[in-house]
Amino acid sequence: MPRYTYTAIGANGKPVKGSLTAENPYAARKQLRSRHLHPTNLKQTSGTDEAKKTIFSMFGRSAKGQVIEFTKQLATLLGADIKLTDAVGVLSQQITDRRFKNAVIDIRDRVVTGESFADAVADYTDFFDVIYISMVRVGEVTGTLDKSLANISSFLEKKQRTETKIITVMIYPVILIFVCMTAVLILTTFVIPKITAQIIKTGQELPWITQMMMDFSYALRNFWWLILIAIFGMVYAGKRFFGTERGALFRDKTLLSLPIFGKLIRQRVVARFASTLSTLLGSGLSMAESLRVVAQVTGNAVMSKSVRQARDRILSGADIATPLRESGVIDPATTHMISVGEKSGELETMLNKISESLESSSDVVIERISAATEPLIIVVMAIIVGIIAYATILPILQFSSGKM
Repeated sequence: MPRYTYTAIGANGKPVKGSLTAENPYAARKQLRSRHLHPTNLKQTSGTDEAKKTIFSMFGRSAKGQVIEFTKQLATLLGADIKLTDAVGVLSQQITDRRFKNAVIDIRDRVVTGESFADAVADYTDFFDVIYISMVRVGEVTGTLDKSLANISSFLEKKQRTETKIITVMIYPVILIFVCMTAVLILTTFVIPKITAQIIKTGQELPWITQMMMDFSYALRNFWWLILIAIFGMVYAGKRFFGTERGALFRDKTLLSLPIFGKLIRQRVVARFASTLSTLLGSGLSMAESLRVVAQVTGNAVMSKSVRQARDRILSGADIATPLRESGVIDPATTHMISVGEKSGELETMLNKISESLESSSDVVIERISAATEPLIIVVMAIIVGIIAYATILPILQFSSGKM
């Protein structure tokens, strides 16, 4: 649905700014009036505006980090018997991200007017995902919002640590690849043409490898725009295809079947599934509702399909382990542990152990892959640069030895 930014006059007569999701402008204004807000300006947010916000949010402290800090501190304040509206109001003053600050202020104003905290945060999916919203809703209903928020902050911190660890491991290989590509571009577009131009003046035929490099250099210098168009075209086509259900299933099945990385991806997907399901069950959500939420956040279409099938089977009276085993994503040992946990009534604890075990195993795999990838990239880079250097020096050596 479209997203709108608005400026409105609140019940206290003060201006309020924020954003919301609605089917159309009429529905957006109706939603604002239900919050006792009189809209003075309503504008649909364009894709360009969202891109700019994303770019600007990269500077300064990450909004994701501030969401975690906000959640943790809000749980602490509520645990100290401070009113929700007062706690949210106090925390809004120390938020530095402009978009998140406006969102929190709007959430506070809506809670003041009597709207539930879960309904208020549900309009800001840029900051609060479906897991967050579901756990907050359960916390409000059961009167344990402070505990739910504490569980959410722990879950988000764990997720962020995992993401940060993967990013940290990838930094060095990415830098190496960038340096390699830069060296190749400089050699092929500046060095080779100047050296071979002098040899061509002699009228002698260039060696095949040098001629091939010359052709490659010519293509880069004269048809770079065509190459860029082709690359962006393939990226766009791939994005459109993988955005469909069929394309997502094909992509994720392919990734899971990769020789080395497939095992790592499978471990990460199952670990995320187990961790998320354990957290949701621990917050008080029913199994069916927890699986509905998990299916939306697994990050893998194959796993998501399996979770939806498991949910359907559970609603018809079956267990959870069988459809997960049949999916092929989760190995037999893990599904057996899930089955044992389900029968013993300790499924939440068992899922947590599965998540910790798989994350520990995947960390070891990541370290090994990183240790093997770095020297491999260096060797590949040395071979490429060596071929270019050989193609450049060969005609010079042949000319100096009189073979040309």
